[in-house]
Amino acid sequence: MKKLVLIFYFLIGLTACDDITEVDNITDQTITILAPTNESVLNSANLSFSWEALEGVENYRLQIATPNFENAAQIVEDTLITRANFNKTLDASNYEWRIKGVNAEHETAYTINGFTIIE
Repeated sequence: MKKLVLIFYFLIGLTACDDITEVDNITDQTITILAPTNESVLNSANLSFSWEALEGVENYRLQIATPNFENAAQIVEDTLITRANFNKTLDASNYEWRIKGVNAEHETAYTINGFTIIE
């Protein structure tokens, strides 16, 4: 009977190990931005930021700065989201936005694009 109980616990332990998964190493992946594209000039303040989703990414870190990240007068958005799009209303100005993918252990490099909103 003890042997049967030990075998039972051993089998449960093996099953539990199947639930442990490796986290994908996404460091060599690059996010492809769909919109707004680099150097685009827009006349709408209601923007939809979008990019191609990457396998192995749990969240996306999206940041928006004005006029750019090197000389940021303001970081207007810094958010962590799970989907591959984000909506934001912005004032007329020059902006730069960047996006990277993250998971529990790894992250991609930022992909950066600049755009301008005109009145």
